[in-house]
Amino acid sequence: MFRIGIDLGGTNIAAGLVAEDGVIVRKESVPTGAERAPELIVDDIAALCRTLAEKEGIDVTQIVSVGIATPGIANHDTGVVEYANNLPFRKFPIAGLLCERFPVRSVHIENDANAAAWGEAVVGAAKGSSNSVMITLGTGVGGGIVLDGKIYSGFNYAGAELGHIVISAGGRPCSCGRLGCWEAYSSATALINMTREKIEECEKRGISTAMSRIAAERGKIDGRTSFDAMRAGDEAARQVVDEYIYYLAAGLTNIVNIFQPEVISLGGGIANEKDNLLTPLIPLINKEQYGGGIVRSTEIRIAKLGNDAGIIGAAMLA
Repeated sequence: MFRIGIDLGGTNIAAGLVAEDGVIVRKESVPTGAERAPELIVDDIAALCRTLAEKEGIDVTQIVSVGIATPGIANHDTGVVEYANNLPFRKFPIAGLLCERFPVRSVHIENDANAAAWGEAVVGAAKGSSNSVMITLGTGVGGGIVLDGKIYSGFNYAGAELGHIVISAGGRPCSCGRLGCWEAYSSATALINMTREKIEECEKRGISTAMSRIAAERGKIDGRTSFDAMRAGDEAARQVVDEYIYYLAAGLTNIVNIFQPEVISLGGGIANEKDNLLTPLIPLINKEQYGGGIVRSTEIRIAKLGNDAGIIGAAMLA
């Protein structure tokens, strides 16, 4: 028997046929076309489901469920996406409409960050734990919470917006409109901004930095620029990385102190730094966590499922 996981993004719809052990056996994707009527997006999801079955040579009856990881506020009890800011979904009954288009026993929906956290909890970095949190360090800071073996989404299905806790009152502006959000300090976007600011500062002071050279070679500043320059021995880059990790630790310590999860898994592009990120990060969290040195410490791990976390998590919702 198989499950299908759908990772519905603003740019692409990725679909995976997933075995019972959480392994993806086939993937397909199509552009989302988010400017279209939402019913047409569901048509494409149904077509992807059929394509997966046909290409793998299985009967639809072998697919026990479909899970959809969607941006926005996903009411997993009713199958309705209440709101998504980058898709044309307003009180949109996506689960029911997919059932009409693709004959499957059940369709489940969940917020995309929550679905990714569920994937890591079931078969990924947090497997074996009952309480875990996943943090994604990408364009923003995404969050997903699993408590007592269940996804936590709040009474209104809009919970776990962990990137929008404030860690510096009155600080950097965030895309959400608040000042000082964790996302404004710990996302890949924030790291890029810190790197750019340091490069400009060095240029004004007549200081040479490897960050400038690396950015020129690549034609852009990205989330790797400061880390790569730091590894080349650049002092200005080390200052950027130290500042970034300081703020990342501040937010993660808040998460530890609120939830005391067994595991926090870190995903997204910045998490590809692995030990270069974890080695300085973990001591900062352990130093600041409530009861540090007395109670058991939360394990900080790099997420295992990568870009497939949404697909696998969605498939395993059932």
